[in-house]
Amino acid sequence: MKSFINFTKKEYMEHFRCAKIFILTGVFILLAVMSPLVAKFTPVIIEMLSESMSQGGMEITVSEVSAMDSWMQFFKNAPIALIVFVLLESNIFTKEYQKGTLVLALTKGLKRHTVLLSKAFVMITLWTAEFFMYYGLVYLMNDIIWDNSVAENLTFSAVCWWAFGLMILCLCVLFSVIAKTNIVVLAGTGGVVFASYLVGMLPKIDRFMPTLLMNVNSLIYALEEVSYYVPALLIAGGISVLSLVLSIPIFNKKHI
Repeated sequence: MKSFINFTKKEYMEHFRCAKIFILTGVFILLAVMSPLVAKFTPVIIEMLSESMSQGGMEITVSEVSAMDSWMQFFKNAPIALIVFVLLESNIFTKEYQKGTLVLALTKGLKRHTVLLSKAFVMITLWTAEFFMYYGLVYLMNDIIWDNSVAENLTFSAVCWWAFGLMILCLCVLFSVIAKTNIVVLAGTGGVVFASYLVGMLPKIDRFMPTLLMNVNSLIYALEEVSYYVPALLIAGGISVLSLVLSIPIFNKKHI
């Protein structure tokens, strides 16, 4: 346990030194601020455009804005947040292979599974902290400007998106111990997501595919029950655990 804690501290310090934490925090805060601002000022922009377009005989009706519009923007921005996170964190193993820094740590007696679990822990805790900071900021701003009660199942919807991101990170860990280049890691992870999306297009199967967790509009509009998303949530959790479990024996046998 002591070696795990020490290596985890080193990983966090590395994130501070290379400014990854500051970049991620900046991106998530920017996206959080954008959600209510885009919702708030889009009607104003449309109204300004409608004045000029009305001269050409076109009329544009501006609807009333509510917290629902901001939450829709929140979930539209969530893929951007996840992509940025994955691009910054997916090299957490591959950069070690290229620099040869893992060899030094392992020759000093550090267990391979300790390295793997520590790196996975850092990625998961950072994703959890950044995502729920993103969610909390949007919730607070929406509550100040409008009223969050217009949207249903907000916390569960956020958990669905967090769980999907968690699955992506665990897949990154798995492909990182299989491949040695960042491109292969991204391609492998993206391939699994794309396959899940294609299979999810089949009737009556979509509720079991993790990609359903990205589409929570039906939840916040109360068009679907929470129970409809539970199978996809459980399967995403299962894939996350399985990815980490499979990563350990593969990493133990990997030539570094």
